[in-house]
Amino acid sequence: QVQVVESGGGSVQTGGSLRLSCVASGSIRSFNAATWYRQAPGKGREEVAIGTSHGTSYLAEPVKGRFTTSTDNAKNTFYLQMNDLKPEDTAVYYCRADLTYYNDGMITREYHWGQGTQVTVSA
Repeated sequence: QVQVVESGGGSVQTGGSLRLSCVASGSIRSFNAATWYRQAPGKGREEVAIGTSHGTSYLAEPVKGRFTTSTDNAKNTFYLQMNDLKPEDTAVYYCRADLTYYNDGMITREYHWGQGTQVTVSA
């Protein structure tokens, strides 16, 4: 009944910027929070940032001062703004959406994952 889709990835040079979107669709009652993860080739999944309706609640040390989160409640969308990108930011970025939605007449709260979006930063 719900779907989460990330977009906004791409290839940029060092110092460039990208804005990732995490859009939830379906019978959404509320998009409570978005946790952003990334996974670089040959490495484990790393938690990068957490965004809530009140703002950014967590940023990993490597991205502090460069990444921020925001949300558009009307669009059921969370964003990850990434500035001053570095080659070490190269990874697939995933959004884990904390959603409250209607499911066969019941209100359900669950995490749903997007498919990921590739970010490549060249030197």
